Amino acid sequence: MANARRHAILYLVLVLICIANFQAASASHAHIVRLMGPQAVNLWKLDIAEAARHGSSRNAHLMLQISEQHPLNEEDNPERSVAEFPAHWFTQPLDHFSNTTSKFRQRYWINTRHYKSGTNAPVIVLDGGETSGEDRLPFLDTGIVEILAKATGGVGVVLEHRSLPVTELSTDSLRWLNNDQAAADSANFMANVKFPGIDEDITAPGHPWIYYGGSYAGARAAHMKILYPELVYGAIASSAVTHATLENWEYMEIIRRAADPKCSHSLEVAIESIDTVLKLPVFGQRLKALFGLADLQHDEDFVSLLESPLGAWQAKNWDPEVGSTRFDEFCNALNKPVFGSPYSASEHMVTSEGGLTVPLVVHNYAKYIKEHVVSRCPEDMSVEDCFGTWDDIKFQGTSTDETWRLWVFQVCTEWGYFSTAPPKGHPRIVSRLLTLDYESKVCQQAYPPGKHFAVPLLPNVTTVNVLGNFDIAADRLAIIDGEVDPWRPDTPHSEYATDREDTLLRPFKLIPNGVHHYDEFGLRNMYEEPPEILQIHEEMIEFVTAWLKDWKAPE
Repeated sequence: MANARRHAILYLVLVLICIANFQAASASHAHIVRLMGPQAVNLWKLDIAEAARHGSSRNAHLMLQISEQHPLNEEDNPERSVAEFPAHWFTQPLDHFSNTTSKFRQRYWINTRHYKSGTNAPVIVLDGGETSGEDRLPFLDTGIVEILAKATGGVGVVLEHRSLPVTELSTDSLRWLNNDQAAADSANFMANVKFPGIDEDITAPGHPWIYYGGSYAGARAAHMKILYPELVYGAIASSAVTHATLENWEYMEIIRRAADPKCSHSLEVAIESIDTVLKLPVFGQRLKALFGLADLQHDEDFVSLLESPLGAWQAKNWDPEVGSTRFDEFCNALNKPVFGSPYSASEHMVTSEGGLTVPLVVHNYAKYIKEHVVSRCPEDMSVEDCFGTWDDIKFQGTSTDETWRLWVFQVCTEWGYFSTAPPKGHPRIVSRLLTLDYESKVCQQAYPPGKHFAVPLLPNVTTVNVLGNFDIAADRLAIIDGEVDPWRPDTPHSEYATDREDTLLRPFKLIPNGVHHYDEFGLRNMYEEPPEILQIHEEMIEFVTAWLKDWKAPE
């Protein structure tokens, strides 16, 4: 019996390690896909292949729900949570706006540690956003859901975003994946869910619900307050990208301005030099060879790879347990000088074989890309196989393993956010070759017209912006952003938006030196958090409890 128990504990530990590793990888995958256009799919596939080689086979299910036609019970589900929060399922219509009888089952998880029945304590629901709901469980355990549930005696919930109960991810099958359907999912859940282990009816509108989301889910939190005010008593929109846009060049501009000035200057020098050399066919080929990419056919694919380390800025976090130092490591590698040289890497010129003369910072950049990006290309594949984006076939697999198709479909139909070069004459840390045409071409490559649906030539961002854009506002809708979040230009704290007063009824808060939805993360002991994080959490508790004092059940 003792041996069996030890084996069970060992198995549990191994499973938890695998889940933790996968969740970190899947969060990275989701971020890559959000940022880099067609090249993102290449990097996603390489990451997935690497994860599979290291034993994480769960990558095929990032956002996939289980079909009502093929139900799994909790005890039959090989991916069931082994922690405190088992998965539960809520049946949803596939299409809320037609008479279809097709259903799917939406996953959710609950935290009832602090729930005080019969007290009108709230339900704090966190929108899972564009990744697996399992990635959001830390927020149910120690993050913002736990913090607010503990402060209010409420129930904490993580609600996974709809994917699709389909057997393949073709254009037609994805046509129900949009903002309106996802919002209707949340509304139906709030109005009708029966939580296991809770006997009383705590559905909306007869009970106060506080809807939280970060990033894309932050926009959805704000949208829910606008679309379903009778169900959503209060909402907290963190790093909420309520402004959808085609060209999202400001993302890299935030990084350029917020990074260490030496690093930003080195990047500007490197990119200007690279763009200049690429105009000269012979030397352009030698330049690509310096990066280990001589056989990459298109210059656009080459410069898009150079963008990949910059996304590490968004991975910064105040909590070292979840934050990344990769951006700083990249900057250090970029600025590494020649030993004994009085010049910086951006000033020191180096001539390589073939007569190519470029700043040392370009050589440092090349070394980093070779070691950290090109090295991910397997030996049995060419760099064109790994990093080329002009072969349409690479983007047309519709297996449910191709989970990148889910978020990219939403990008291509409603949200946009193509990461392009800034306007001519503007300082830049990315190549001028990153145009809207290049970044958006994946939309037509990946989603050929179906019998029932065709992806537009460019996404209809008006569908999102009509809900409020930069000026989205309502009583009991809190807006929280990070000062140096690269997504800030798409939030109500954008420089393009009108400034607002910060009040209890309409909180409007900016976290100093904050990056992406910093308030969503938390420690078991809140008072061990950094001062600016503790402050925002205390302020959130203050305005939520103030909201709840005014709550009255509808008559």
